Amino acid sequence: MLHVTNGTSVSLAATGLGGEVLTWLDVLHEGPVPAGISDDELRRVRALFLDTEWPGYASAADDLARRDQALGAHDEVVLWFEHDLFDQLQLIQILDRLRHSRARLSMICIERYLGMMSGDELAALWPSRHVVADAERELAAAAWRAFRSSDPMDVQALLARDTSALPFLEGALRRHLQQFPWMGNGLSRTERQILYVLSNRPHTFHTLFPAEQQMEERIFMGDSSLRRYVRALAGCRAPLIREETRDEDGVYLLTDAGVEVLAGRADHIRLNGINRWLGGVHLIGSDSLWRWDEAAGTLRRR
Repeated sequence: MLHVTNGTSVSLAATGLGGEVLTWLDVLHEGPVPAGISDDELRRVRALFLDTEWPGYASAADDLARRDQALGAHDEVVLWFEHDLFDQLQLIQILDRLRHSRARLSMICIERYLGMMSGDELAALWPSRHVVADAERELAAAAWRAFRSSDPMDVQALLARDTSALPFLEGALRRHLQQFPWMGNGLSRTERQILYVLSNRPHTFHTLFPAEQQMEERIFMGDSSLRRYVRALAGCRAPLIREETRDEDGVYLLTDAGVEVLAGRADHIRLNGINRWLGGVHLIGSDSLWRWDEAAGTLRRR
């Protein structure tokens, strides 16, 4: 039996349930996840991104290859995932991979953070697992295709259909769309939240991170991902934040440009350009073809 989950913090080894535990190693809401390539080529693309952004002692290519091999080597697979964007993207990728598998496939997917639960608490969830239904597999496959599409309207179209087979998917994919540049200032929701936190007072990263996380309905981003956004906002052509040293700590503050952009009097993309992948969509240049309209709750083409 193989248990698949989102991270090493999930104490499945302490449940007494037996079996092997596999962590699904990827941060799919960051970096390229393009369509039209094989699983092997996608693994190469993801490994290149992960090794560039988060270099480690081992090659991400080797880790992802071992991960994929383990997924296909078991007759029984149990999926343990949460309700947030990080987990839901992993879940639809795995369900798409296993869509035609003959392995016995069951799932526990809850509105709690598994990494905060003890082994006994996780074990108590075991009786609630259910066999993955065809409707769940089919919806996951459609969602995975939409997420990888170069046209983000495919995600929006998916959200217009019935997604109740995977009850947390709609909220997760809507949060994904909020990472597109917003109308009015060109900031993603994450960037907007960083600037908003800093507009109240200066912060070290260690105080900025939890303050920004409190603005999320479903926390999905780890500290290393948020650091990428902070570095980008500080290192762009017209920096929106700056870092200064106070008592040996790095403290972040808004720049004048950051104040103007947060207020909607300037546009981040027009000031600094963009080069960002969101699933299968590559946003690049000094304008953005796609903008998120928060008031209407929809993505718009410029």
